[in-house]
Amino acid sequence: MKKKIFLLASVFVLAVFLVGCGGRSVKRLETEKVVDISGRWNDTDSRLVSEEMIKDCLSRPWLNKFEEKNKKDPVVIVGTITNRSSEHINSQLFTKDLEMAFINSAMVKVVASVGEREEVREEREAQQEGLTDEKTVTAFGLETGADFMLQGSINSVKDEIKGKYVILYQVNLELVDLTNNQKSWIGQRKIKKYVKKGKFSL
Repeated sequence: MKKKIFLLASVFVLAVFLVGCGGRSVKRLETEKVVDISGRWNDTDSRLVSEEMIKDCLSRPWLNKFEEKNKKDPVVIVGTITNRSSEHINSQLFTKDLEMAFINSAMVKVVASVGEREEVREEREAQQEGLTDEKTVTAFGLETGADFMLQGSINSVKDEIKGKYVILYQVNLELVDLTNNQKSWIGQRKIKKYVKKGKFSL
């Protein structure tokens, strides 16, 4: 009898434990709050790196030289940001953070990327088919050309041993003058993280 009671009690405790472990808790966070769970590249890294690097880019001599020579703000297009790290990184998120940092500075103009332009051109062509009020039809041949293209890469190096590791992310960006292919600015930003895994972490 005692064994039976003990067995039932054990099953009950185990069931409670499994239910507790299987539950899910969701908590909303402020989007600006820094949350680093896995140690991988995340939205905070993307935002901070883009803001810091664009700030550095716009503080360099190329900007004043261009404005003095051309009497206008430069036009920039953000090109390909290649992920050369050891993990999956959404480079489009980083690209948008770079564009936003440029635009929010109010020091340069930013034009749409290659993929975005194709969609805009399709809309412009559709407006010519006679279904759009002539007064609102957008004319061809008025696109703004870029003076500079920003390109770059995200790289990483990982050193790991027995449940802990150090990972270094290095972001390289280059601003290229589209007139002559000269590199007007080169920037680099590094982030190093130390991660210690728990006994039962995956």
